[in-house]
Amino acid sequence: MRVSETIGRVLVDSGIEAFFGLAGSGNFAVLNALHAEGAAFYSSRHECGAVMMADGYTRASGKVGVVSVHQGPGFTNTLTGLTEAAKARTPLLVLAADIPTGTLWSNFKVDQAALTATVGAIPERVRGPSTAAADAARALRRAQTERRPVVLSVPIDLVEEHFPEGPPPFPHWPPLEPPGPSEVSVAAVADLLALSHRPAIVAGQGAALAGAREALEALGDRVGAVLATSAMGHGLFTGNPYCVGIAGGFSSSLAARLLGRADIVLAFGASLNHWTVRHGSQFSTEAQVVQVDLDEEAIGRLYHADIGVVGDAARAARAIVAELERRGVGGEGFRSERLEREISEGRSRDEPYEDLGTAEYVDPRTLTIALDDLLPEERTICTDSGHFLGYPAMYLEVPDQQGFVFPNAFQSVGLGLASGIGAAVARPERLSVAAVGDGGALMALGELETAARYRLPMLIVIYNDSAYGAEVHHFGPMGRPVDVARFPDTDFGALARAVGAEGITVRNKGDLSPVRDWLERRDLPLVIDAKVNPEVRAEWLAEAFRAH
Repeated sequence: MRVSETIGRVLVDSGIEAFFGLAGSGNFAVLNALHAEGAAFYSSRHECGAVMMADGYTRASGKVGVVSVHQGPGFTNTLTGLTEAAKARTPLLVLAADIPTGTLWSNFKVDQAALTATVGAIPERVRGPSTAAADAARALRRAQTERRPVVLSVPIDLVEEHFPEGPPPFPHWPPLEPPGPSEVSVAAVADLLALSHRPAIVAGQGAALAGAREALEALGDRVGAVLATSAMGHGLFTGNPYCVGIAGGFSSSLAARLLGRADIVLAFGASLNHWTVRHGSQFSTEAQVVQVDLDEEAIGRLYHADIGVVGDAARAARAIVAELERRGVGGEGFRSERLEREISEGRSRDEPYEDLGTAEYVDPRTLTIALDDLLPEERTICTDSGHFLGYPAMYLEVPDQQGFVFPNAFQSVGLGLASGIGAAVARPERLSVAAVGDGGALMALGELETAARYRLPMLIVIYNDSAYGAEVHHFGPMGRPVDVARFPDTDFGALARAVGAEGITVRNKGDLSPVRDWLERRDLPLVIDAKVNPEVRAEWLAEAFRAH
């Protein structure tokens, strides 16, 4: 058995069902071996797109995404997507070809391990034919347990070498339990909650990954807390009558008011970054803050914490509930029938606004609310970065935390379309919706052909204001010239049809009627070229740029 075949068998035997990438001479053998073992392969048009497809696949499914790329430029093309995955703690395995061990000079020579580490991912390497199986298994396990992307460099002089006879040996790793909190920290949290009248729980990605919904809802019920999430945790509390949605720049006015009244804020697996805390203005200065995180360095790093709890979000929440029960502590807190009604009527999409649609342009809020009404509940919303991104985050409901893919840890424009493709592969029973701006769509245009080539039944909504809207709306009001950030209009419907997808142009919500017919078929990707009013300035933008 060749080394390439050994790697393919180890990964498929470990549960890898699908992978993404781009075929090159360096990775050709490994790619084909993995595919021959039974893993479905999806070829992107750019290596960054391949990484983001795997990232979207992982976030939507909870399974480790796998990518195969060529050495040198094939690897360096992954770096923006790899950085996003590293910052978001997405478990990925990148199989990167590498130049032969000991080569002094090559056009493809670059220090892949150093670049990997620089962006926050984990460098690994196939050391030789006899270690190939163990190296592949170790790289996959590190991605799973450390929840970071791992780059396994495979020197091209090894792939045709023969692995020793017999089945690839698997190292024995015992199952691991996530760490629980200390008794001292749990007691300290219980002391605070015994004095609290208006507690709030803010859950982030760490809580979602820990499967902490049930435990956090039990804690909320015990003390009468309102429930919120960070953008990365959006969807965790979908359907709970006391969930107020996303905390921070994407908050409804009701959520901002309630969270501002909290006397204790319990953050579980949330970094409490500038956007979640509105640059320090989201919570009262009198509020006590408890931060629970697996990573002790995350506690208090971005926002002050009065009590830090190191441990798994679900285990910490259950331990706090048990301590409160032991003490007989509980209360109504925020909760009442009246508040429940207020929350049900106080969603962002229900707040009044002046519709700024014209004969030429649709108001992006009106567009998004109409889509929310039109699309099936079983959906995965994948957003790009840009001026438009608050609209899908605030106005499109999601069924759970895996229904919202938010590749904005690195805040790069151009990643959302590929993320949506990965989500469509991961969860075919759900409608994958890639919400992107015109700038991001043009950056990732090659992947539109990818979606069409695989006939993925996904919806691509392009908020087309013919501009880099964030820069226009940030610098324009300052009196700065913004012509460099404006562009001629692009006909995305025509581009969609050119690569084999369907495309429509939308200037008002009535133009969405063809979407109903498409939803019955879903035989090709559908691109909505939404000509949104370029004069509408997103409310969240001022918050996003406040640090400037």
